[in-house]
Amino acid sequence: MTDPRNPDIEKLKAAELQGSRTENPRPEPEEERDVEPREADHAQEALEEAQSLLARFHLIDTTAREIDAEAGISNQGPNPAVQPILDELSNKLEELHPADIAYILEALPLSERIIVWDLIKTAERDGDILVEVSDAVRETLIEHMDRADLVAAAETLDTDELADIAEDLPREVIDEVREGLTHEEREQLRAAMSYPDDAVGALMDFEIIEVREDVTLEVVLRYMRRMDELPDHTDQIFVVDRASVLQGALPINRLLVSDADALVEDIMTSDMLTLNPWDKADDAAQAFERYDLVSAPVIDADNKLVGRVTVNEVMDYIREAQEEENLSKAGLREEEDIFAPISRSVKNRAPWLLLNLCTASTAAYVASRFEGTVSHIVILAFLMSIVAGIGGNSGNQTMTLIIRGLALGQITSANVRALVTKELSTTFLIGVGGGLIAGTFATLIGGRLSLGLVMMGAMMLNLLVGATVGMLVPLARYRMGRDPAVGSSVLLTFATDTMGFFIFLGLATLFLL
Repeated sequence: MTDPRNPDIEKLKAAELQGSRTENPRPEPEEERDVEPREADHAQEALEEAQSLLARFHLIDTTAREIDAEAGISNQGPNPAVQPILDELSNKLEELHPADIAYILEALPLSERIIVWDLIKTAERDGDILVEVSDAVRETLIEHMDRADLVAAAETLDTDELADIAEDLPREVIDEVREGLTHEEREQLRAAMSYPDDAVGALMDFEIIEVREDVTLEVVLRYMRRMDELPDHTDQIFVVDRASVLQGALPINRLLVSDADALVEDIMTSDMLTLNPWDKADDAAQAFERYDLVSAPVIDADNKLVGRVTVNEVMDYIREAQEEENLSKAGLREEEDIFAPISRSVKNRAPWLLLNLCTASTAAYVASRFEGTVSHIVILAFLMSIVAGIGGNSGNQTMTLIIRGLALGQITSANVRALVTKELSTTFLIGVGGGLIAGTFATLIGGRLSLGLVMMGAMMLNLLVGATVGMLVPLARYRMGRDPAVGSSVLLTFATDTMGFFIFLGLATLFLL
């Protein structure tokens, strides 16, 4: 029943009711779920809740502004009618881990992303979230923050975290934050920023626990109890001398079960993996996977302990490297915010697409040179795409194996000849089998045995072309110090399309006309 005294209130109530109906109903856990939801689903659930609240926000805000417009009221500021929704969303954000908030921000259009970002109330959470979000999304958040907010957020971060986002922060912000650091922290920040992204130094954590080898375990335990908390992923304590030279490691499990009166030197182990800041991060990641490590010490050329690498940093690096490789295969130059401005998306995607256009045009030109052959035997126009497509697929399999082998360090100058021989032999056998099938198919639909033989020969030769290019391009780029994945798929497609058309139509011209 409407209220004749205030129809505008009824409009707002109706809008809020409609907005609430847009929420996805959530089944009661006791009745419709046999098990608790996995942690991996928590971020997705939080995103759906945030999107539902934002939908209500837009609906009620739009309705309220329409009412104001009808009444001749000009209201440019925040609408009081939506404040309860913003408060509810803010409370939900307060309960979430920074990584979950980062996940939400990455999945929202820019206008809604800024609404959510403005609801984050503390500088400490701002800093943690900036570390968690992708580089592309971080840029949009930083553009919306003033200098004071950026400084406050950056000051809450550890030096290794600050180094991770330093490239995205304005220079004056970094300078101001550096002034508030101790001398040791400044040196740590300088060191962390001096290493390339693919070096162990870029992954290094400076939160380490050091003890001397001539103290008892009881002393070590008392020292640790005075700490507010242990650094994340502390599975071992590093033993150093007075010059900070690494002597060994004291595993936490040994510390807890050994006699408290025992000396550290009697319990510690010297058999451990050590890393250098300039080591390749890929090598460190493989070592963590091979030896099931949680942490590893980082030492300089004088064997002095300068930091450590933990499994969480390694996992982040592996994930980012995998994403970068996938983007490179698709011809994308950098990680892209899915809601980035159109101009930025065009700039990121266009270059390789234009290169693809050039390579496809070259393949079409080669095919056009055999116009007379195709006009006499029309069925060739339908069969030549099979030759090119199968050659590309086979080459892509070889290329993927080569890139993976290079990433794992399995391909060396000592075994590359054997690898090439094996891949070409495998491709040849597949070509024989696949060529027989394709040749039989061509014979049946074309009614000519000679057409089937041409199809078989072209298939075998183009598969060998694909395997050769799939090996040589990544190996050559790796030898030149370049990423073997970047551009390899484009060059492979160019080779298999162009050579596939040339081989098939060339053989047809020679043997079928």
